[in-house]
Amino acid sequence: MTHHFLQLKVSFILLIKSNKHKYVFYFQKKKIIPHIKLSGVIGNVGKFRQGLDFSGQEEIIKKAFSIKKSPAVAITINSPGGSPVQSHLIYNFIREQAKENKKKVIVFAEDVAASGGYLIACAGDEIYANQSSIIGSIGVIFSSFGFKDLIKKIGVERRVYTAGKNKSTLDPFMEEKPDDIERLKKIQLEIHQDFIKVVEESRKNKLNKNSGIELFSGEFWSGKKAKELGLVDDIGNFSQVLREKFGKDVVIKRFEKPKSWISKKISSSEESVEKIASILEERSIWQKYGF
Repeated sequence: MTHHFLQLKVSFILLIKSNKHKYVFYFQKKKIIPHIKLSGVIGNVGKFRQGLDFSGQEEIIKKAFSIKKSPAVAITINSPGGSPVQSHLIYNFIREQAKENKKKVIVFAEDVAASGGYLIACAGDEIYANQSSIIGSIGVIFSSFGFKDLIKKIGVERRVYTAGKNKSTLDPFMEEKPDDIERLKKIQLEIHQDFIKVVEESRKNKLNKNSGIELFSGEFWSGKKAKELGLVDDIGNFSQVLREKFGKDVVIKRFEKPKSWISKKISSSEESVEKIASILEERSIWQKYGF
């Protein structure tokens, strides 16, 4: 009961009729805006380390959009990207929920909304960023290491037996094959085209294609420059924009998946070498954008 009274404000109206004063009280609900926070590398980042994926966010997103009288859902994104599949799944689900529940989606980029992080940001009807946010990186990357010379140097012989001539494609312990690289490039091109399609369909005529800058080269920009290019709508922070749009008394209802006690315990007991490797891999993705 107390919770409901906190979300109500009393307005006082004076009506004059037949030379008599009538005092009418009415209750007007404050506007409630659900807020989802999406943060981290998208996809699998280690055996026990939890990345940002669809299965982990589905219920949170669904609950946020289920607040019936809210006019919009706010989403904060802080992600350098990751899995294109998980990025698309989250993007599509947000758009489905927005359409089904007839709600506007307002996205706020924090430090980084790049690569898959920017793809998810495109689920917003409006995108805001800090002037120093990193935005863009609309491209596809595959990276690995080659250990062929290393194992030869330490006297290790690699033995591989396959059924299917392409089963050992891009094996890091074998010589690179031009055919393998060509196949990989074709896959990357398909994924890149899907990414471009999402950006063009969501941003539509907001994109500045006459700037002389190639928007889909994988380059990334500051929030200030991203606004000039039409990748974001404006510069603004979360609380400022929501107060301007929905009033200074707007109520923010936060939805964020907490890290469970058991996942913390499992993470703390993870083998040190594997743990360090997954941390380094995750950090390398962030450091590309200076974080």
